[in-house]
Amino acid sequence: MKRPAIVALFGILILAWFLLDVAQYLTLDALKLQRSYIDGFYLDHPFLVIVVFFGMYVLLTALSVTGAVILTLAAGAIFGLAAGTLLVSFASSVGATLAFLASRFLFRDAVQSRFGSRLQSVNQGVERDGAFYLFSLRLVPIFPFFAVNLLMGLTPIRTWTYYWVSQVGMLLGTIVYVNAGTQLGGINQLSDIASPGLLGSFAALGLLPWVGKWIMAMIRQRQVYARFKRPKHFDRNLIVIGAGAAGLVSSLIAATVKAKVTLVEAHKMGGDCLNFGCVPSKALIKSARIAEQMRHAEHYGLEGSEPRFSFKSVMRRVHDIIAAIEPNDSVERYTALGVDVVQGYARIVDPWTVEIACHDGSMKLLTTRSIIIAAGAEPLVPELPGLEDSGCLTSDTLWDAFAKLDEMPRRIVVLGGGPIGSELAQAFARLGGQVSQIERGPRLLPREDLDVAELARSAQEASGVAVLTGHQAVRVERQGDERHLILEHDGEEQVLAYDALIVAVGRKARLSGYGLEELGIETTKTVVTDEYLATLYPNIFAAGDVAGPYQFTHTAAHQAWFASVNALFGQFKRFKADYRVIPWTTFIDPEVARVGLNEQEAQEQGIAHEVTLFPLHELDRAIADGATKGFVKILTPPGKDRILGATIVGEHAGELLAEYVLAMKHGLGLNKIMATIHTYPTMAEANKYAAGAWKKKHAPDRLLNWVGRYHDWRRG
Repeated sequence: MKRPAIVALFGILILAWFLLDVAQYLTLDALKLQRSYIDGFYLDHPFLVIVVFFGMYVLLTALSVTGAVILTLAAGAIFGLAAGTLLVSFASSVGATLAFLASRFLFRDAVQSRFGSRLQSVNQGVERDGAFYLFSLRLVPIFPFFAVNLLMGLTPIRTWTYYWVSQVGMLLGTIVYVNAGTQLGGINQLSDIASPGLLGSFAALGLLPWVGKWIMAMIRQRQVYARFKRPKHFDRNLIVIGAGAAGLVSSLIAATVKAKVTLVEAHKMGGDCLNFGCVPSKALIKSARIAEQMRHAEHYGLEGSEPRFSFKSVMRRVHDIIAAIEPNDSVERYTALGVDVVQGYARIVDPWTVEIACHDGSMKLLTTRSIIIAAGAEPLVPELPGLEDSGCLTSDTLWDAFAKLDEMPRRIVVLGGGPIGSELAQAFARLGGQVSQIERGPRLLPREDLDVAELARSAQEASGVAVLTGHQAVRVERQGDERHLILEHDGEEQVLAYDALIVAVGRKARLSGYGLEELGIETTKTVVTDEYLATLYPNIFAAGDVAGPYQFTHTAAHQAWFASVNALFGQFKRFKADYRVIPWTTFIDPEVARVGLNEQEAQEQGIAHEVTLFPLHELDRAIADGATKGFVKILTPPGKDRILGATIVGEHAGELLAEYVLAMKHGLGLNKIMATIHTYPTMAEANKYAAGAWKKKHAPDRLLNWVGRYHDWRRG
């Protein structure tokens, strides 16, 4: 049956309810007056009365109208306690389930489509603990049952679960009211049944499932720790393993709240981002961008020339920038902030003990109340025949290797079409390298929309990168001094000679060497944690790349807050890690920045949306700067200004994105952005004009036509 037909049927039934004034027959006084007549009719036609009663009860409950309480009393008065309870129990459960199904059929899709991102935590909670929530609500009669039916229909709880939990949860209240109906003559008003004391008792019963769940959790926790002896005293409140973004932020938070914290780092302070990732790559990208601007200076009315530079100087600048930032993440700084920094290898011996093999050769054994694993990630190197002996580099090793060279390798092959591979390929091509970028998939940046990927490819090719998509790396061969990467494309092998091979096919969490296997802490591609970032052991947490699901420095720092606060104060209040608004940027030129959904994700998830696009070639500042390649793309629910996601391709896209991150975080729509003054002429105006493009699509045309007539009239 289609929605309009169901709505019409419900409307007719409810209209009949009011027109026929059925409610007048479902009062306590009316029941008492008709008691003798109903009893006599039941004696003459018992089966008919049972069927009519059952059907009426189901109908009233399904329509969510008043009268169910009176019918429950009537069940006790007419059928007695046992039979009345049986009838009401099944009738109320069937009716409630029908109301639940009607709400689900009529409203759930629309509600989930409009508020899907805001309801994500609610949906997850219902999927996990829906039976507990429902049982508690059913035990407490102060919650309107019709509201429970309608609201639960909007959630993902299963129909069968809803039915049986409702029947069990309402049973006690059903017995109370049916029993009251057997003594109908002594009831003068409904409050005689539902006294404050009785309602309080029901409320206490409603807590029982949660008390039971808490007890079971405590039992499971004891079982997890059963084979270990808990220390009576602890050397530390927190030990953090790894001094990358997650580890640094976690230890700093602990020191700030005066906890005794030890930070253990086996390699370099600052982790991958400072030493091998974000910082050196952005320094290289800046040099490459300047070289490209010099090469094409005629775009700015100047004389273009091939840039002359020392590759060793470029790489020296990269390391100088790392050195300039290092003090911010240094042992000395964090020691001064109150963090005990130990340089060495940490291994978790038991849930409260960490063994540290220090770089000076000594061993430390520290007990701690909580542990945070923030070991980061490392480049993923595929199992490719010949690769191990090929002298290949990764995004971690190339910086030191290239710093030793006087000249940049002439032929560079970058294996990988994701953000890291794309950034490195473009940078080295702009510095004059003969760069080939290999991607086995059909396009670069596969997580982004097709139009974004196509623009990225054209930017790579314009920078001199030979982009080979749909090419599978098969093996690496050496022929004398020549090294070759063998590719497969359309069933045929191709040979690609190189002087440097950079593997950038992704990164994997560092999972070994920390004692996780011995403790039985589950790992897949990352350390498995719950929504509070806790592992199998409630006092051992994971944050950053080692925990996933994102491998961004800013996400690692974000997770660190949740992990450290839960580790230090979880006995009072725990916080779920919030991933609703996660931005990221790929720093090719033009930059690709995104937050929230893009088109392909919205389509895959079946989320209704509309797309608004503002091209940068219409922006004054972009025209003045010669930076017209790109666009601002916004996804919103149909007819609404709420932002589901934003993608920006263009110069300074990473900075421009911050406005949408703020808006999504705090529930601000496009109307708010459009009403905000943006400085002219700036690239940031693109955000306002994109909001204006959305507003234009939703202009009230009919009203504007009338306004036009008004102005015509005013002119005479």
